[in-house]
Amino acid sequence: MIGRKRVRVRGEGFRGRGRRGGEAVAVGPERARARPGAGDLAALRATLAPDVEWTEMAGFPLAGTYRTPEGVTAHVMERLGEEWDGWTAHDDTYVVDGENVVVLARYTAVNRATGRPVDVRVAHHFVVRGGLIVRFEQFVDTALVRAAMPG
Repeated sequence: MIGRKRVRVRGEGFRGRGRRGGEAVAVGPERARARPGAGDLAALRATLAPDVEWTEMAGFPLAGTYRTPEGVTAHVMERLGEEWDGWTAHDDTYVVDGENVVVLARYTAVNRATGRPVDVRVAHHFVVRGGLIVRFEQFVDTALVRAAMPG
């Protein structure tokens, strides 16, 4: 239990059920396939609701809120693939509470302009309804990411 809510904690890839029982949680193996610059962005888009709200943390190089599956992949995933070699979110823990999924992970990559690596812990909060991601919010130490970048 965390606080007063009962939650399930899973390691590695997770594809579970949402609050209504029949919903597949669209978070897990798709993330590995959708790695920027190396994966299938169509697989990621297929997990996103048409009106998805995807928020990259203030201070992160791609900070802002993006809407639509195409907007997320064009303004986040494709840019990460252009600016970083091997950008990967290594998921290690999934905490599920109804339609909320929190993923504890680590980002690793090498900045193309500087050659400097990044290795930073991250938490992602997803809201999943009808088997699709409707909301995403990123929490990361943005200073460590920016330290690997130019200027």
